[in-house]
Amino acid sequence: MAGQDDLIGNLLAAIPLPALVVDTAERITAANTDARTLLGQLIEGRHFATILRQPVLLDAIEACLRAREASAARYLSNDGAQDTAFDVTCRFVPDPQAPARGWVLVVFQDITHVEQAGQMRRDFVANVSHELRTPLTALLGFIETLRGPARNDEKARDRFLGIMEGEAGRMNRLVGDLLSLSRVESEERVRPRGQVDIAAQLVSTLHTLRPLAQEAGVSLEIEKPDHPVVIPADADQVMQVMTNLIENAIKYGGSGGRVRAELTEEAHDPAVRGPSVRLRIIDFGPGIDPVHLPRLTERFYRVDSHRSRELGGTGLGLAIVKHIVNRHRGRLRVTSDLGRGSVFTVILPK
Repeated sequence: MAGQDDLIGNLLAAIPLPALVVDTAERITAANTDARTLLGQLIEGRHFATILRQPVLLDAIEACLRAREASAARYLSNDGAQDTAFDVTCRFVPDPQAPARGWVLVVFQDITHVEQAGQMRRDFVANVSHELRTPLTALLGFIETLRGPARNDEKARDRFLGIMEGEAGRMNRLVGDLLSLSRVESEERVRPRGQVDIAAQLVSTLHTLRPLAQEAGVSLEIEKPDHPVVIPADADQVMQVMTNLIENAIKYGGSGGRVRAELTEEAHDPAVRGPSVRLRIIDFGPGIDPVHLPRLTERFYRVDSHRSRELGGTGLGLAIVKHIVNRHRGRLRVTSDLGRGSVFTVILPK
């Protein structure tokens, strides 16, 4: 029996998943290191029901012992940092030396990442539905009003049409950002092969956004090398990163009166383990509470939802920036001091 137990122990140790064996006396006779990490160190020799406890899993093991047929269940746990989920498979292994005896091999496969991806998809659909429903509801309401009480009121009609145009524009921006995010995510594993003079690109972007800055009463400043700074990049995506960050600085940090763009070169940058360029977009506005910083690049996450919508934000701009930077094998860093402004730093390898 000792040799048989050693064989079972060695087989369990070779399984790259949490695994244990339950005998026909309903006791856990062996478990590998992963199973003991998941369920506890002192589980061998215990009745399986005192360790596993969850009724669906207990039923699956009992059914496998009784019918000697495969069964499956879901096991939910927590690793101290997050909820976890496992698909559990139960297979009966007969004892060749004693046909009346045998074991149930119970294997746990971690599907936490699958569950999280599913929840992310559900949250994404819910957020998109909410973001579209709000302007759609406004449009339908104004259409009904224009067909009824305001049919012959020229002043009200012009005002309502202006609001409807704004809401339609908001939906158009949202759809555009959704398509852009989808495209960036699909390309994230493919490194860009173009060559871009990022210094010239920055000058062009600032020139394009200068009217927006002037309207907001914000001066745009730039500091960059006097020579071309060429990096492997996708020109359109680099411009999108610059545009999103500078627009955000103007809209949300413009109360500081100025926005500064700094472009520098590093001979050896630890962030990308080689030569790099660093683009810093600096505003001098109210800053961002540190509690928000870890979530800024989440889809639809807003520090101030009402103000963001008033300014035409879709809640996807920084998510797009993050994915573009990832595609370029770069880094995005955000620092902020309340009352003193924020700095968004994009680090791209050369």
